[in-house]
Amino acid sequence: MEENMKFATVEDTVEYRLFLIPDKRGDPEEHREILQKYIERIMTQFAPILVPYIWQNQPFNLKYKPGKGDVPAHIFGMTKFGDNIEDEWFIVYIVKQITKEFPELVARIEDNDGEFLLIEAADFLPKWLDPDNSANRVFFHQGELCIIPAPRKSGTVSWLPTTPPTISQALSIISTHPEKILASESVRAAVNRRIRGYPEKIKASLHQAHCFLPAGIAAVLKQHPRLVAAGVQAFYLRDPIDLRACRVFKTFLPETRIMTSVTFTKCLYAQLVQQRFVPDRRSGYKLPPPCHPQYRAHELGMKLAHGFEILCSKCSPHFSDSKKSLVTTSPLWAGFLESLKKNDYFKGLLEGSVQYQERLEMAKNYFQLSVNRPESSHAMSPGEEILTLLQTIPFDIEELKKEEAYLPPEDDERWLDLSPDQLDQLLQEAAGRKEPESVSKGQEENYDLTRVSESMKAFISKVSTHKGAELPREPSEAPITFDADSFLNYFDKILGSKSHESDSDDLDEEDSECLDSEDDLDLETQEPGEEASVKGTLDDLKSYMAQMDQELAHTSIAKSFTTQKQMEPLSQTTNDNSEEEDSGTGGSVMTPVDVDLNLVSNILESYSSQAGLAGPASNLLQSMGVQLPDNADHRPTSKPTKD
Repeated sequence: MEENMKFATVEDTVEYRLFLIPDKRGDPEEHREILQKYIERIMTQFAPILVPYIWQNQPFNLKYKPGKGDVPAHIFGMTKFGDNIEDEWFIVYIVKQITKEFPELVARIEDNDGEFLLIEAADFLPKWLDPDNSANRVFFHQGELCIIPAPRKSGTVSWLPTTPPTISQALSIISTHPEKILASESVRAAVNRRIRGYPEKIKASLHQAHCFLPAGIAAVLKQHPRLVAAGVQAFYLRDPIDLRACRVFKTFLPETRIMTSVTFTKCLYAQLVQQRFVPDRRSGYKLPPPCHPQYRAHELGMKLAHGFEILCSKCSPHFSDSKKSLVTTSPLWAGFLESLKKNDYFKGLLEGSVQYQERLEMAKNYFQLSVNRPESSHAMSPGEEILTLLQTIPFDIEELKKEEAYLPPEDDERWLDLSPDQLDQLLQEAAGRKEPESVSKGQEENYDLTRVSESMKAFISKVSTHKGAELPREPSEAPITFDADSFLNYFDKILGSKSHESDSDDLDEEDSECLDSEDDLDLETQEPGEEASVKGTLDDLKSYMAQMDQELAHTSIAKSFTTQKQMEPLSQTTNDNSEEEDSGTGGSVMTPVDVDLNLVSNILESYSSQAGLAGPASNLLQSMGVQLPDNADHRPTSKPTKD
């Protein structure tokens, strides 16, 4: 019966905190009241986009958290987003917008991986910033990402601590020096690119599909669309014990099924569709043949019905009624409802109408989960909530069947089957890189191979450490140059000349006492006593290289490279040979190797041997923004013999 079963794992969680800047707090009791009012204002102002949102696991929520140690009292929220990473980035957008709408608030956000905002912008971070010193440095303030810098030397900047700041120190720095802590434009762009498109992007993340469901589930989802997530998760994370409740259905009988339209997130829809499942024969859920035009609707409805039955089986139908009246008895509800009316949440609907009541129920549910969230011992489980709705929502099966003729069309599900090109495009967008322009057939013959050699030169000229090599950040926009003097200066440092106190993170500009993301290595600055040592080292290096050339000239290794002499016209080659014979040195001097040509030839050979698959050559070139045309030459790889 069961071919694919997924068991529960540790949920991915994101935590977010909102702090009031120091000069707005007042005494502790006043501070608490101010934060409580901010919670109400925030949840009311963002209700239009938060109420209809379908969360994978837990919704966005806020509550007051008292101060402890160096962490002052603040507004705290935590959401388990599970498999849907978009929930996490939607929360980033919300938090960013909160600090924009309420400039006196400073936000901090992190997840299981820690500073995931820095991970997203890893290619653009200052070199001094790493996981060991990033604690309490990353915040949102006035709608912008801020990174508190570190001083280059102890005591050089009075307002910067030499160690990672505490929360209190960080808030004080943000309040007094907001213009000096703004993250670099490239770092902010990397984060903004990830949340670009919200809130309009929410609609694009949804998928509407027809499902052949029991009428009770259709009525529940019409009232609370977000419960589809709980149903999908119950089915997706089922175990053999859960399936015992589905041998004979007690709550959602198969005889009551109707055709209805259900709104999923794309993540939930994919989870439901991709799992293969055959229902128990005793359940009464039978599927038509796969060739049936409504097979998908029957299959989706069967899976969703199993999920809802599992949820209801985990609670008693006689659970405490005290849980049902938590919303309307809350002292915050009246003010929250009045704020919704002022913000035109009900869109001018007549009070008491069906549409008004539907939006009111959604608002109550949102208030219960996000604003007035009770302790876990008093919170209703999804199963209890479903059973409560079944007892309170009147529905007529015959009326629901009549609505089948007016169902909205299903969304196209071709996004489930991405082509390799579409997948590559998504990966490029996720990595924040522009999609490499495809090479047309007309351009293949005139393809400029100098791009390959220039990109490799730019790659080699980058500073590399024990942490790895750096790729050029904007290979397609910035001109590529190769500074030979700088390259030799690197060798000077490696071969043991007097070490510099400065490193790749030293600054010589205004406010250079703190490190930022524009740190560069100054290779041209030398102290007066070093010039002679550098000259001697370079002379020794050139001498070593000349000796190696002499030794290699008498071996066959030179035949494996293409030299500049081989690329010259025949007449020019003849003249050069005559001159070498006259000078008597032709046999002892190696002709210079054409580095660019050998580089391109070797890369092309490696690229061709990949046969269209992933490999080192294509990976390296694509990371630098270079895309080669497809190999249309089907000649054998072995070298042809000369006639």
